[in-house]
Amino acid sequence: MASNVDLQLFRRSVPAEIKLVLLSLVCVILLAVDANSSLLNPLRQGLSLGLYPFQRVVMLPRDGVTMIQDYTNAARMLQQESDDLRRQRIELSQVITNAAQLLTENEQLRRLLSVVDQRPEYPTVVVEVLYEPVTPYQRRLVFNKGSQEGIAPGMPVIDEGGVVGQVIRVTPFSSEAALLTDEQLAIPAQLLRNGLRLIAFGSTVPGKVEVRYFSSDADIKVGDVLVTSGVGGGFPSGLSVGTVQSVERDAASGFARALAEPTSYPERYRHFLVLKVPLEQSLTMGTDPQTANETATDAPR
Repeated sequence: MASNVDLQLFRRSVPAEIKLVLLSLVCVILLAVDANSSLLNPLRQGLSLGLYPFQRVVMLPRDGVTMIQDYTNAARMLQQESDDLRRQRIELSQVITNAAQLLTENEQLRRLLSVVDQRPEYPTVVVEVLYEPVTPYQRRLVFNKGSQEGIAPGMPVIDEGGVVGQVIRVTPFSSEAALLTDEQLAIPAQLLRNGLRLIAFGSTVPGKVEVRYFSSDADIKVGDVLVTSGVGGGFPSGLSVGTVQSVERDAASGFARALAEPTSYPERYRHFLVLKVPLEQSLTMGTDPQTANETATDAPR
């Protein structure tokens, strides 16, 4: 026997408007309770604990991007700091080097001033090296002062060690000097020990001074000091020239040859003194080896 079943095709339910009103009323009540009491704190904490894993999962992309940015920024900052420290180290090194150079130059200038005090009879001009002409056959220096400072060809150039060379060419703002070791330069000299007059020439041996055209039995030996003799007036007497290092005697020809180490240091310093000797007293002996040879031959021993 079949039972009668009532099929309800359209069930009646609470209208949506009433649900909205009821839910709104519940929300207002919960807000009021939450604002005036702590009854809902356990519920809030429970919901927070349940939602925390989902929050972390959602925030993982943002945290990853932030971590990469922080690492990149930190690496960039470290590189920048490293570059700054390297730059500061180089700058400090340059400052230290410049300070040491200035200290050396100041000490040399003080020694030059002492040379001026020792020879008050000649006015001097302090010159600075502009450049050194590059040539394998000549030893020259170009200075930063010329005829406007009273410098003229033939004037000797000295440092605290002695003779450096002789001015051979002058312009209004610069001058060129042949060094003591230049083959075209010849200086009247004498031995400090016994007064023997000689001629010192620039040598073919780099950095040496050569003494020629003296008899093989002349009283000269290793260690003797050469100074300017003052003959001819081109160079004042008593300026140190060099120290004899070797003597070669040729009994067959009757002449001897000696090599000397200059006492000046043109390759070390930038500042030198030009002695303003009277030009009417200077001879061509300083730059003419032939005239120097004749004078050396006639000089007494």
